[in-house]
Amino acid sequence: MKIVIDKNIPFLEEAVKREWQEVEICPMESEEITPSAVRDADVLVVRTRTKIDESLLAGSQIRMVCTATIGFDHIDTAYCEANHIRWMSCPGCNAQAVCDYIEEALDEYLTANFVSGLTAQRSCSEAVLQRSDLSIGVVGVGHVGSLVAQMAERKGLKVLLNDPPKGIGVSLDFIAENSDIITFHVPLIKHKLQTTNSSPLYGGTEGGFEGFGSTFHLCDEAFLRKCKPGALIINAARGGVVDEPALLASEHPFVLDTWENEPHINPSVLDKAFLASMHIAGYSVQGKRNASQMCLDAIAELFRLPEINISEYRYTASVGTSSASIQKGDSAPGWLSRISDSLKKDPTAFESLRRVYPLRGV
Repeated sequence: MKIVIDKNIPFLEEAVKREWQEVEICPMESEEITPSAVRDADVLVVRTRTKIDESLLAGSQIRMVCTATIGFDHIDTAYCEANHIRWMSCPGCNAQAVCDYIEEALDEYLTANFVSGLTAQRSCSEAVLQRSDLSIGVVGVGHVGSLVAQMAERKGLKVLLNDPPKGIGVSLDFIAENSDIITFHVPLIKHKLQTTNSSPLYGGTEGGFEGFGSTFHLCDEAFLRKCKPGALIINAARGGVVDEPALLASEHPFVLDTWENEPHINPSVLDKAFLASMHIAGYSVQGKRNASQMCLDAIAELFRLPEINISEYRYTASVGTSSASIQKGDSAPGWLSRISDSLKKDPTAFESLRRVYPLRGV
């Protein structure tokens, strides 16, 4: 049995080599995962950088595709299912990390806009409590959105929810018209999902959004026109959820972690962003560990292999080194501004900065 993995997914290589000695594991950079590289593999474990479709899988013996991510818009699920190839994503794996990212974005934005004159000892939460009229609209109340809603309530914000597939909350128009801050937590769906197999080894959508219509450009020109003047837009979901040209043309401040056409992002959009990062909102040690564990569990189930518990495995966050030490990620207040400054200095470094980003929570 042979497993091809993206070498930037932590824990997998070490765990498989130790526990499944009869399994051949081939770690590769995402650009090395080509049709010839996967032709004789049984399992493929990827990140969002690898497009899974007929051009990659045709003629291969792949029986299972795992993506160590919440999103799965890079997988042609219809092709996989039509060709009896199991596929799975990892819903909820990095939900807390993304929530932490949104909290940092809120703290930095609210501090910059509403907390002038406060001493360093006064928390942003205290300042927000003094302005209880501030509202946040949470679009998508799945694994991430539900945590974001709880966090925002603790900070004293009035929380508005929108999740049509779950029958939760208010309309999208109501969110636009009544929110001072709007944050998106939906998968990127360009057409209504047609998943027909209910097995957990076929998919794993974020928060039940398999019943959602298209989320492509959910935040578009029409939506932005309905928003309150100056409302902050946050997208740490998927790039295509927000129409970037429309956002750029609007007068709304925004925070972006996910972008259209990654890693070739629009420098004009980057320049105007209040805060910007390189698709690392979910990059925490625990989030990565959760995703790797979910992939291993699914592989073990399908191929009847012994279960692996990776909780005790270490991970070298410094990509490309053999050191056993873990580089501590920056999680001190203001860390998102520091990331944003680095990216704005060199937009072409989007992918290289992402690859060497030290995981938070170490």
